[in-house]
Amino acid sequence: MTCAVYPGTFDPITIGHLDIIERGATMFDELIVAVASNDRKHPRISHADRIDLIRESVSHLPNVTVEGLSKLLIDYLTERQISYVIRGLRAVSDFEYELQMALMNRQMYPELETIFLMPRQEYIFLSSSMVREIGYLGGDFSKFVPHSVYDRIREFLIKS
Repeated sequence: MTCAVYPGTFDPITIGHLDIIERGATMFDELIVAVASNDRKHPRISHADRIDLIRESVSHLPNVTVEGLSKLLIDYLTERQISYVIRGLRAVSDFEYELQMALMNRQMYPELETIFLMPRQEYIFLSSSMVREIGYLGGDFSKFVPHSVYDRIREFLIKS
């Protein structure tokens, strides 16, 4: 059985993330969405709430699980003997960073394969930081996040 991990902060999850998750779920027997608790990014939504929002967003995908990630990704992968990571790419600037990360990770875990997926064209511009900014300023970001969790995300972003 092949398993991949799609790691990220997902603050908040967007329809671009969901697109990558849905397509990744067709490529592997099991896909784990690993939600990082990266305090250096100062997330607006708590780690536990991000996990819940993503679980609700992917509930229609039977082979997708959502877990918290509070350690180095390489440690998480080696402990579970998972050799595949999915990363999303939107622009050339994403590629430069993600290529460096993939090469560093491969140095630490030679069996690791990083699969880069581009979101569908209609989502290529989308980022969590843009959604947060729209929400913080009271704008309508309902087109950019999964409908099933929009109201909850809105509450988190407006409170901030």
